[in-house]
Amino acid sequence: MNLIKEELVTNAEAKALLEKAVKPDDMKFEQKNAYENLKRFAKLTAEKAKALMEELNKSKKLRERQIVSIINIMPEDEDDLRAVMGKDYTNFTPDEINLILESVRNTRADKS
Repeated sequence: MNLIKEELVTNAEAKALLEKAVKPDDMKFEQKNAYENLKRFAKLTAEKAKALMEELNKSKKLRERQIVSIINIMPEDEDDLRAVMGKDYTNFTPDEINLILESVRNTRADKS
């Protein structure tokens, strides 16, 4: 099998892609393991993850890899966000950090 394209996706999107590609009853061992882990750790639906990605993309400083990590982890406070972003955390102003955390909080609160 040849690699056609590589793309960063959130856990929620990976789960949705796997569900779309293969029925859970027809999954091979590796697919089933991946699916079970994604079910356990995906904190949002694919739609909510995509909406949050669009919201976080408004910040021109965040890179795609950082956005995916933020969505997968859903940091609750500055310490969590600092752990997700590592050394890049210092590149953001307190206002930018608050905007990121507010976007995450709003998405978490909107569980309807």
